[in-house]
Amino acid sequence: MTDLVARAPSLLRPRDGDALRGELRSIAAHGIAPVLFGGEVQDGTLHLSEFVGTRTNNLKGLAIPSRSGLGGRVVAQRTPAAVNDYGRSSTITHHYDRPVLSEGLRSILAVPVMVRGSSRAVLYAAIRDCAPIGDRTADIVVAASRRLGTEIAIRDEVDRRLEMMKTLDVSGAGGATTEELRDIHAELRSVAQTVADTSLQARLRGLSQRLAGILRPDADGAEVDPGVHLTPREIDVLSHVALGCTNSEAAQRLSVGPETVKSYLRSAMSKLDARSRHEAVVTARRLGLLP
Repeated sequence: MTDLVARAPSLLRPRDGDALRGELRSIAAHGIAPVLFGGEVQDGTLHLSEFVGTRTNNLKGLAIPSRSGLGGRVVAQRTPAAVNDYGRSSTITHHYDRPVLSEGLRSILAVPVMVRGSSRAVLYAAIRDCAPIGDRTADIVVAASRRLGTEIAIRDEVDRRLEMMKTLDVSGAGGATTEELRDIHAELRSVAQTVADTSLQARLRGLSQRLAGILRPDADGAEVDPGVHLTPREIDVLSHVALGCTNSEAAQRLSVGPETVKSYLRSAMSKLDARSRHEAVVTARRLGLLP
């Protein structure tokens, strides 16, 4: 099945390769290996694109099918693997000996970046000696692969939600469509809280604000100042309360504590001059703060 990253990128989604490069730089800061590199997996083929510490361009642009070489092996097996002497290893194919050995690499660790059970990228750490890759090196690279996997999973979910938005016929919105919009609004607020990229977080919140204005009863396309200004976290909490979530459920979705949810809810109710959760939601919708 075609990976989501193989599609034409949306205007919202940053390049996954940039996030991969960021993780390689994070690994490099630990000084655990002189050479680091990696690439994304598209349609089962690993494409090497990001490098730190290489001396040649021999590895750049290599396309490695599943099960080929060390990288193709970890893509297929979906678990980390290492070789202590690349040129003589009996556990991998040797389709890429020339570019790897001409770079002087001997011991190499490859770690797949897993997203929902599929290999979406591979991170490598390599040294130019025939010596085992240490546990500390492995731990650091595995931790980076998990962070990157989480980031890609979040971006996938954003893309999925945006695709759902495109299919909605807002002009003829019935009850089911209205609830769908409200659910998407709440999900966008939740996802925004977990995104590391601040510019992406701001754009996600911008999209949620556009959704909030779509179902406002008197919406005419004009910007309206509601006169009440809630903080992003207050809107996050109210958006989940509007779906019928309890404080505990909202806390779980937003990755905060129940007491934090209570605090934001009390603050929002005060600003909205509301005496109940329900009244706060109704007022926020009337003001265009919620869909």
